[in-house]
Amino acid sequence: MSEVPEVVWLRSRRGRRGPAPERDHAGITAAAVAIADEEGLEAVTMRSVARRLGTGPASLYRYVSSREDLLDLMTDEMAGEVDVSVPHTGDPAEDMADIALRIRAVYRAHPWFLDVPLEVLRMGPKGLRYLEYALGALEPTGAPGNAKLKTTAMTTGIVAMLVRMEREADPSNDSRFAAQARYIDSMISSGDFPLIAAAMGDQAADSRPVSDDEKLKETLRRVVRGLLGLPSPGRA
Repeated sequence: MSEVPEVVWLRSRRGRRGPAPERDHAGITAAAVAIADEEGLEAVTMRSVARRLGTGPASLYRYVSSREDLLDLMTDEMAGEVDVSVPHTGDPAEDMADIALRIRAVYRAHPWFLDVPLEVLRMGPKGLRYLEYALGALEPTGAPGNAKLKTTAMTTGIVAMLVRMEREADPSNDSRFAAQARYIDSMISSGDFPLIAAAMGDQAADSRPVSDDEKLKETLRRVVRGLLGLPSPGRA
C-alpha cells in the first residue's frame, strides 16, 4: 500500500523546533500568483517561484513538495479573495447570485485561475471558509447537504464557463466570430431551422438593456431555484 502524501497545509508545521523559517506559505503563494498574473499558469514552476524569491528550488521543499502544492496554495488564495464578510440576506437565490459576482471578479482579475485543473478537494483553510459561507447562504432552504454542495459547485462552474467564454470570444474584433455569425444567419434564413429562428427572434425582441451583472445574477437565481426546488418570486 502506497504512502499517503502529506498535504501542503500540514507542511508549515515542520521545523518548529529548528531555526526560524526563511520562507512561509504566504510569501511563496504571493510569488506564484505574481508569476501567473504576469506570464500565465504554465510559467509557475518550483524553479520560477524560487527565482522570484531570490533563492534556489531546494530551499522551497521544506514548505512545498511539488508544483501541485503550489497550485493548492494559489487556489486557496483565490478563494480567499471572495469576500465572505458580506451578511446573508436570507434569500438563498439572491445571496448565491451575489456570490457569483464576487467569484467572477476573481476570475477576471486572475485569468490563469481558469486553467487550474479542477479537483473537488483542492481546498485549504480559505477555501473551507468560503464553502462554509456559501453553504450558509443556502441554509434557509433546508435542502440536504449534498444538494447544497452541488449548488455551490454549480455556481462556481457556471461563473467559470461564462468568464471563459468572455476570454475566448470577443465579437468586437474577432473575424472568426463574424464569419460564424454570417453563416448561422444564412442557415436560419433558409427556413430549415424554424425553432432556432423562433428562439433567436424572441431573443432579439427582448431589447431591454440589461447589464452583464444582472444577466449573471438572473442566471444564478434560476439555477439555484431549480436545483433546490425553490419557488420563483410571486409564486406560493
